Amino acid sequence: MIAYTVLIALVAAERLAELLVARRNAAWSLARGGVEHGRGHYPAMVLLHTALLAGCLLEVHYAQRPFVPRLGWPMLALALGAQGLRWWCIRTLGPRWNTRVIVVPGLPLVSGGPYRWLRHPNYLAVVVEGFALPLVHTAWATALCFTLLDGWLLATRLRCEDAALARCRTAAA
Repeated sequence: MIAYTVLIALVAAERLAELLVARRNAAWSLARGGVEHGRGHYPAMVLLHTALLAGCLLEVHYAQRPFVPRLGWPMLALALGAQGLRWWCIRTLGPRWNTRVIVVPGLPLVSGGPYRWLRHPNYLAVVVEGFALPLVHTAWATALCFTLLDGWLLATRLRCEDAALARCRTAAA
């Protein structure tokens, strides 16, 4: 349980680092005429991602979930891989990456890095991490709840982001 708590604390620290990067990148985008879309769903996203981390710890502690090596080690590898993919996305998008949907008019879509193969690789990282991180320590209820709620939220987010990008491309044409 101690090692798992440390893992969750490290992921929480990583999230704080993401928020710092996002804040800096938002300022960059807004200074270049960026427009924010989907403000309404952002608080729900923050709450859900915070609940994921809390749920991991609470379920393991109160439901006394065991560490099962045959499940835990592969899930840890997936969770770490998701972190790697997320930071590859952040690096590829540079100042355009954000936790919010902010589109700078006139900038072309990014087609390098993981965007060469996937339209929304950052969201793949979110999905993988959302079920893998809880399952590192068999917190299956947290994994299930997060995955279901995140599926609904990601559908909303994808519609918002795709519409914002389409509007930008249309305005630029």
